[in-house]
Amino acid sequence: MSISRRQLLQFAGTAGLLSAAPSLVLAQKLEKASVHIAVGGKVGTYYQALTIAEQLGYFKDEGLDVKISDFAGGSKSLQAVVGGSADVVSGAYEHTINLQSKGQFFRCIVLQGRCPMITLGVSKKTLPNFKTAADLRGKKIGVTAPGSSTSMIASFYLAKHGLKPTDVSFIGVGAGAGAISAIREGQIDALSNIDPVITTLEEANDILTIVDTRRLKDTQDIFGGNMPAGSLYLPQAYIDANPRTVQALTNAIVRADKWIIKAGPEGVTKAVPASYLQGKPEIYTKAVEKCFEAISPDGMIPEDGPPTALKALAAYNSEIRNAKIDLAKTWTNDFTRRANEKYPEVKV
Repeated sequence: MSISRRQLLQFAGTAGLLSAAPSLVLAQKLEKASVHIAVGGKVGTYYQALTIAEQLGYFKDEGLDVKISDFAGGSKSLQAVVGGSADVVSGAYEHTINLQSKGQFFRCIVLQGRCPMITLGVSKKTLPNFKTAADLRGKKIGVTAPGSSTSMIASFYLAKHGLKPTDVSFIGVGAGAGAISAIREGQIDALSNIDPVITTLEEANDILTIVDTRRLKDTQDIFGGNMPAGSLYLPQAYIDANPRTVQALTNAIVRADKWIIKAGPEGVTKAVPASYLQGKPEIYTKAVEKCFEAISPDGMIPEDGPPTALKALAAYNSEIRNAKIDLAKTWTNDFTRRANEKYPEVKV
């Protein structure tokens, strides 16, 4: 039987596709398709990339079935992963340093925010004559949850002004309506929190802002360098066992970061769940505008960020100050670089 040149070329092409198929499948197959992410205050602009990745189907595009559980604050979501009920934390980078000081190795794989986006404000109701940090001695400071990054910002501020965290009482109030009520009802004297809570209180003239980390220059002035903030971080053991799954998670967040930058505040307001707006889309849009510069444009962790975070924690935490921290084991840009190669541009 004779074979024509055309048939021969068709056969060769088919054979080539078949031989390439196994490697193609292996490259796409994830070690774990189902991933449980714990977050503390999902409605906040701090975690905007997580919400956008969920809302726009970016996790699904990467072959992931993601479940997101929302907790009162970052320390609570961290406990879920440490306890084994969740796989990944959507939270503040600096927790990886705290964990290592306790002998637990977690690593940040991608940034959502390049600034903390946390604001400390004083109640105009209970402290109308506030003048200096000393006026906070013996007072109640509301935070999302004790031990969270909102506690870190308040503690760092106190330390810079000669006070210790034990000179005040930290009260967990969450990152939503409960935080707003706590200020307005006089249950707390100051509040360290995220947007849209802060913008809601600022617009109503309920608080006097004394620390603001929603903009790059302000953050650098306060901390002396870049301060990485909202991120995805997880146990090193999980990364080692599931590198393709970790890459898929990173891809989705980097894509979401870039989408936010391109869509702008109004685009973000239209994309998030209606429940986030609390019936006031204009306030939410203002909150996004105030935090917009803090959104990471590419998910990359700046090299000076981890040392800056370590210095901030050591300013008020003697355990961190005395610990031998290997910062190189707390972060990586390896997954983020590959994600940027996959998504150099995004469509809105």
